[in-house]
Amino acid sequence: MPRDSQDGLEWKDGLFSAVPHWTRELSIPAIENVCRQQLNIPSGDICPPVPNVIAFDDSNNNEIGFEWILMELMPGFPAYKKWRTMSMEQKVAITKCIAEIQAELFCYGNSAFKGIGTLHMSIPGESHVSTTGPLTSYEFFIGNRLKYDVPRGPFRCSYDWLESQLKIIMLEQTTNFEKAEDDDDKEDATEIILLAERLLSLLPKVFLSAEEADTEPTVLWHDDPNLNIILVDEKGEITAIIDWETVSALPIWMTTDVPKFLQSESRLEEPKRDDYSDETPEENEENEENERDLDHLDNEGKDSLYWIHRMDYEATQLREVYKTRLRQLWPDWPLQDSHIKLDFYMAVLRCSAGIFVKLTNIWIDHVERGDVIRLADVKKPNRG
Repeated sequence: MPRDSQDGLEWKDGLFSAVPHWTRELSIPAIENVCRQQLNIPSGDICPPVPNVIAFDDSNNNEIGFEWILMELMPGFPAYKKWRTMSMEQKVAITKCIAEIQAELFCYGNSAFKGIGTLHMSIPGESHVSTTGPLTSYEFFIGNRLKYDVPRGPFRCSYDWLESQLKIIMLEQTTNFEKAEDDDDKEDATEIILLAERLLSLLPKVFLSAEEADTEPTVLWHDDPNLNIILVDEKGEITAIIDWETVSALPIWMTTDVPKFLQSESRLEEPKRDDYSDETPEENEENEENERDLDHLDNEGKDSLYWIHRMDYEATQLREVYKTRLRQLWPDWPLQDSHIKLDFYMAVLRCSAGIFVKLTNIWIDHVERGDVIRLADVKKPNRG
């Protein structure tokens, strides 16, 4: 039966104009559901389940003599331990859930913070009021890097942030050169310094300089969403995400990257179990000896190469699941020019590792020629 067009609403004469009035109780859940549907926001509470912090001390001036944190013990098992025995449907569900959690952390493309840095309470005692402060990131404290006099945040923009990382690499490698015990070590340090200088020269071609850029909008970014920090129950449903100690507010272009557990070699063809050899007696014996290792996985009698290819194949399929779900929630993802910015960031991270020096130099050559290529697609030159 058609409903009266004014069912639930009536207009009453006001002093100067008609005033609308509801004639029946409003359904707030229905309004919320319609808004979620129209804005492509998932229904229900999808905030990532994280441990509650019970107490902490961020100084070493205590009985223990170290910084410490006491947190809630979360239920579940690392997804890594159960991944091989999960169905593809369960893996798809986990991947979609991670995409939804990421979208919420990214505020569906609307920046939650200004500037790059780790979150700090802006008002003592007001835990719900946070702002960006000095960056707690391994790039700034690994090895002896904590001793170097460089800006550590908060940073106004990507340019400042990456420039500081490159400067700390150059200081570190200069120290390595001065302490080198042989010519090979000196050569390694020199190559890394030269690469860092090339990246510094390329920096203004990829990012707006500090003088040109406004304070950059940023979002929460978990830098290590791998299968060991995603906890699941017996049904394969996510119970918690842990290891948030270095989570910071980073530029929106960082969201272009997929979670760690989806990063792999591309493999479109499903590996056939029977095409792979069985474990040798020696490998089987070694596996039995490693059963108490927390990271040990049962190869079920098959050569480990089968499982590597299996993971690559599944990750290739699940990457598309993740990207599709994230685009549904955030239609503008990924942002324009994000890929080259992300590759530049990865080049900075790899700069100190000598094995990546040649590949990164080749990538820079391409970019300087205007031939933009993904860093992951750079191949080593063939030796004549």
